[in-house]
Amino acid sequence: MSKNYEKVKKYYDTGLWNQARVYNAVGKWITGEEYKEITGEEYIENS
Repeated sequence: MSKNYEKVKKYYDTGLWNQARVYNAVGKWITGEEYKEITGEEYIENS
């Protein structure tokens, strides 16, 4: 688990962060798999 997973999940669950913000944290704070765990949506990388 990434160092900041719990922090990002808390931010998302409390409404501080929206899904786009969590998406932008992938690769910096969390992994694509963790994105799916937090949001329930598949992480699809933009090309």
